[in-house]
Amino acid sequence: MAVDYTVIVVYLAGMLVMGWWGMRRARSKSEFLVAGRRLGPAMYSGTMAAIVLGGASTIGGVGLGYQYGLSGAWMVFTIGLGLLALSVFFSARIARLKVYTVSEMLDLRYGGRAGVISGVVMWAYTLMLAVTSTIAYATIFDVLFDMNRTVAIVLGGSIVVAYSTLGGMWSITLTDMVQFVVKTVGVLLLLLPIAVVKAGGFSEMKAQLPTEYFDPLGIGGETIFTYVLIYTFGMLIGQDIWQRVFTARSDRTAKWGGTVAGTYCLVYALAGAVIGTAAKVLYPKLGSADDAFATIVKDELPVGVRGLVLAAALAAVMSTSSGALIACATVANNDIWSRLRGVVRPSEEQHDEVKGNRAFILLMGLAVIGTAIALNNVVEALTVAYNLLVGGLLVPILGGLLWRRGTVQGALASVVVGGVTVSVLMATHGILANEPVYYGLLSSLAAYVAVSLMTRPTEAAVLAAWHERLAGRDPELVSEAVSTPQ
Repeated sequence: MAVDYTVIVVYLAGMLVMGWWGMRRARSKSEFLVAGRRLGPAMYSGTMAAIVLGGASTIGGVGLGYQYGLSGAWMVFTIGLGLLALSVFFSARIARLKVYTVSEMLDLRYGGRAGVISGVVMWAYTLMLAVTSTIAYATIFDVLFDMNRTVAIVLGGSIVVAYSTLGGMWSITLTDMVQFVVKTVGVLLLLLPIAVVKAGGFSEMKAQLPTEYFDPLGIGGETIFTYVLIYTFGMLIGQDIWQRVFTARSDRTAKWGGTVAGTYCLVYALAGAVIGTAAKVLYPKLGSADDAFATIVKDELPVGVRGLVLAAALAAVMSTSSGALIACATVANNDIWSRLRGVVRPSEEQHDEVKGNRAFILLMGLAVIGTAIALNNVVEALTVAYNLLVGGLLVPILGGLLWRRGTVQGALASVVVGGVTVSVLMATHGILANEPVYYGLLSSLAAYVAVSLMTRPTEAAVLAAWHERLAGRDPELVSEAVSTPQ
């Protein structure tokens, strides 16, 4: 295992070096939060694929393959479909807005007053997303070092917080590119073929397992539909995803780079399911399906390769964790604290925005680590996050992009009614039930349409300014100016 340990330690040290390197480039708010909006197609595609394919997509995707066979690919597959839909239909317009958060987009579209409430919902989503990713460190470090759960969470979380705090989005972008390469080599090029060969090939897998393991719809139509509602629609509106769209240097980069990343996700989904199916042949009686990834890596891979594949799992977790962390901090600072500070203590004084955002990443990082230590159920935490996101924010965001008649009153009603409905149904039917997201989404849509039609249309001047931003004709924001080193 010494070689495997060396691979992991070198990888973790490399992440910190990337953080220091990114710090030298993050000289303005734009550089720190959205990498100066300068990413080209190759880097944009790699970093976008890295953030959406986290620990749930890697360890969880293999676990679903172990439990359901090839149809276990549907969870990650719907993530890929969501990224494709975002890239093809919405990303160009989103990139042209030149904002930093989803709530800023809502304020632009509806004329203000929607930002704080939507910001709170988005903050809760990004916080829980970062927490679930951070919890996953415990699984990986347990396999590597037989490490205590709390120590594992603190170690993995501290590394992510360190490089994210140092260089913001530039550090995260550089580390995500490394993580994308490591995941591609470790999971697709090494673990996938080795797992299939160890299981005796596809013919032996078919002979050993029930036929439903090779049924594309074996996981169940209702489950697939729920995945679409939660993950496909969630990809359309999450701050962590939008913040990556904001890094694209052009709307063309956002559209085609995202399309490449979405296609990569579809391949990754099928690979995870196949690996899990192979693990079922090799280890038919594991105590938990989520142990499939760690077991096949630990028992079937040669020294060195095992370290690289475990580094790939770490890469998957770190990419999602860092993306969710900076999104959480951006929302907390720009959508909540900045607005409250303006109400409580209006001031025209200048302040260091990079320093402020760096402080919020550190603060939110500590909150994420503490919450991860306190929580145990990753699936429930992730479900709460996506239910609130989709039930509360999907309708007003897509409505603002697609329906001219939508109003700020309709948007606020949609957020409140959808969020309350989801929360009540999760309390009465259970967090993992399907009803919360189903009825939350329907009630949110009904409130948005009804209240928008009953209230005065959005002012023509607001809509005109909105369309100017959508067309990319608005003058460059003051905060977009890139400062030069002193």
